[in-house]
Amino acid sequence: MISRAMKISLSTLLILPLTSLLVRPAEAQQSQLNDKIDSNIQDWLGTYKHLHENPELSTQEKETSALVAAELKKLGYEVTDHFGQYEIADAQAYGVVAVLKNGNGSTVYVRTDMDALPVTENTGLPYASKVMVKRADGSQVGVMHACGHDLHMTVFLGTAKMLAESKSQWNGTVVLIGQPAEESVRGAAAMLRAGLFTKFPKPDYILALHDTPWVPAGKVAYVDGPILSASDSVDISVRGYGGHGAAPQATKDPIVIGSEIVMMLQTIVSRETDPLEHVVVTVGSFHSGTRYNIIPDDAHLQLTVRTMTPQMRAKVLAAITRITNGVAQAAGVPDERKPIIEISKDNVPATVNDAALTKRVATAMEKSLGKENVVAGKPIMASEDFSLFALTAPNPPTMMFWLGASDPVKYKDAVENATRLPGPHSSQFAPLPEPAIRTGVAAMTAAVISLLPK
Repeated sequence: MISRAMKISLSTLLILPLTSLLVRPAEAQQSQLNDKIDSNIQDWLGTYKHLHENPELSTQEKETSALVAAELKKLGYEVTDHFGQYEIADAQAYGVVAVLKNGNGSTVYVRTDMDALPVTENTGLPYASKVMVKRADGSQVGVMHACGHDLHMTVFLGTAKMLAESKSQWNGTVVLIGQPAEESVRGAAAMLRAGLFTKFPKPDYILALHDTPWVPAGKVAYVDGPILSASDSVDISVRGYGGHGAAPQATKDPIVIGSEIVMMLQTIVSRETDPLEHVVVTVGSFHSGTRYNIIPDDAHLQLTVRTMTPQMRAKVLAAITRITNGVAQAAGVPDERKPIIEISKDNVPATVNDAALTKRVATAMEKSLGKENVVAGKPIMASEDFSLFALTAPNPPTMMFWLGASDPVKYKDAVENATRLPGPHSSQFAPLPEPAIRTGVAAMTAAVISLLPK
């Protein structure tokens, strides 16, 4: 006679192997991916260091794009290079589009940026950039991948290889975008203007990543909703009446008026905006005058404005106009000399992650990296043109995630002791490449495959 306890024990033994069989394929696939990453990591580190040593500025990504295109062709992708059309035809667009079809299913785009910044590198790395370029005025400035686009491209190429070698795990179409001129916010528009969504398969989803020093290497972070702000550049020409520095009463001093405008603009954030809203108004440039004893006729201010919603953007820009004109009027400046306020056309809207897509990607990354390595992140007030892809028909859902890039020891010290942690656009920004590349490739590969189920 078999007791009830023995029956339960036997049932459990019978069930366990079946459960194990159900779990094992996913675990096996992840193990295979990890093994492939291990076998490729040294090659990818070489690619990363080459890209870091050979940066190219916005609209000048000739050699960079050629490398990206050549690597994708080797992997079996259908590659189109030199793709894009700038609004002002002052440069060749070096966009790259690579397509890999694998049966019926959705279409997932993965985007990387490729350009570098006019920054003289000061990292001390053995593979630091020594590239110099001449400015229009004849002076020279260094060129550096100070925003981590070299890391982005390396992860992008690693993901491309993993997807090409894992076609048995997914169905659908992958479209990889090597975008030029992100730093000058011209590249996304150039590729869309050239017909990205009409000449290639229409996207169902678009993914991207961006490195950050505020997540340690080995981890990623997701943000549900706005992740990057909208950006506007504003020029203000303050016009007064100049004269002798010893007779200010006979002038309308644009330096004094401009200074008042600078101070009053600070009240847009501190006194006109809900403290829980994300708004930045920064005066980054103030130029006026030529000599000690001359009050000039004009002063020129340059502002950057960052907001998270179209409504807040409109409110802030209106406030800048109201304050600027009000200060000038209060100083007695006549209407014919009132300030000229110009909002640049080179603005970009906020980057907003689609909620449903973010949830799917975060879940896939947790399965790939472990829950402890996938954390909730925060939006920042930096901007970029990835947002334009979601705002162009067919308006696909988009999602960008943060890729941790800092040495975990330095990150911990910065959090606990407020030590300096150089970040993007700093001459000392130096991601920790190996764990960041491993994590980025694993996370992005898992994200794409989760959107292209068998």
